Amino acid sequence: MLAAYAAKFDAENPVAALEVGERPEPAVPDGWVTIDVRATALNHHDLWSLKGVGLAEQSLPMILGCDAAGVDPDGNEVVVHAVVSDPAWKGDETLDPKRSLLSERYQGTLAQKVAVPARNVVPKPAGLSFEQAACLPTAWLTAYRMLFTQSGLKPGDTVLVQGAGGGVATALITLARAAGIRVWATSRDEGKRAKALEIGAHDAFESGARLPERVDAVMETVGQATWSHSLKSLKQGGTLVISGATSGQAPKSAELNRIFFLQLRVQGSTMGTRTELAELVQFMANAGIAPHIDTVLPLADARTGFEKMNAGDVFGKIVFTV
Repeated sequence: MLAAYAAKFDAENPVAALEVGERPEPAVPDGWVTIDVRATALNHHDLWSLKGVGLAEQSLPMILGCDAAGVDPDGNEVVVHAVVSDPAWKGDETLDPKRSLLSERYQGTLAQKVAVPARNVVPKPAGLSFEQAACLPTAWLTAYRMLFTQSGLKPGDTVLVQGAGGGVATALITLARAAGIRVWATSRDEGKRAKALEIGAHDAFESGARLPERVDAVMETVGQATWSHSLKSLKQGGTLVISGATSGQAPKSAELNRIFFLQLRVQGSTMGTRTELAELVQFMANAGIAPHIDTVLPLADARTGFEKMNAGDVFGKIVFTV
């Protein structure tokens, strides 16, 4: 079957480590099912995998990808949940020490077929295309958990979304607006600030700009470059939810004095649960919202999509059709 996979690692030029070609169809353990993939989306996780982060060399070659929408063996249209927990684990699977994501221990979704535990499929909403549904399992699920599980935000509150443009940031803007939260966003790029307003932000600012007032919560995926601004933007008792650090993980100062004196809450957040994915799907159907797609390409042209993401020239999701 056709697949996009990591055959080696390249920390400096990750796209050079990408291969697009034939791979064996996935093995299907007991309790797993094979999904015929119709669309699959790209994430920064895939670039990090090509750099050798979070992926063991002995696992190569590894088919990349965490996101997929397709058809199950019974002909049902489904969305794939990428977090694979131990079969014996009970409760929130993101807290399972033995959990893994597709494309880390198990072959990923950038292929014509993917094998997943039967419990890891969620019905695809009729109102979303396969391309739109493929955007949900990583970026949109991460955003949903950040906003509605980890932040403590409620309708009428104000949230700051750092780094408008990426898949998680665009999802955060749209979901928060639909939930009645006032949304502010930042970006270094004027065009991305304008697009943030188009998709629901109430206002958009240059990165690091002084805000009109402090906010109830900050959604942080950029990390090192925006950390200080995020802390300074919070009200007393406010919450910073962090799910990524694309600009680096070592800010010049942790600003501990600010955190304890203002009683700020720093909350980590990783992916989400199958239950939250089902809730997200229903929320989007009820609210009449859909993911924002930057580019749709055939899987055979996956390298073009990887190059575009690596260059940072993205607003929304890059999707591959199969």
